[in-house]
Amino acid sequence: MNLLKKAAISLAATSMIAAPVAASAAPAARAASAVDGQSELEGSTSWIIAVLALAAVIGGIIIASDNDDDEPTSP
Repeated sequence: MNLLKKAAISLAATSMIAAPVAASAAPAARAASAVDGQSELEGSTSWIIAVLALAAVIGGIIIASDNDDDEPTSP
């Protein structure tokens, strides 16, 4: 590996480490804006998580109860 490639890799790694630290240290300068019409889709999304969990459980049961009978039927 030549020196330029090592320097580029080192710079990329350093910037990956330093970027979140710099972003978290920046002051929050955004001002809140007034919203006229808010979405009426307020509430919890726990029912979506419950449906996905139920689908995962049913899928797991179907996969687990598979016979795995992959033997050929010919003698």
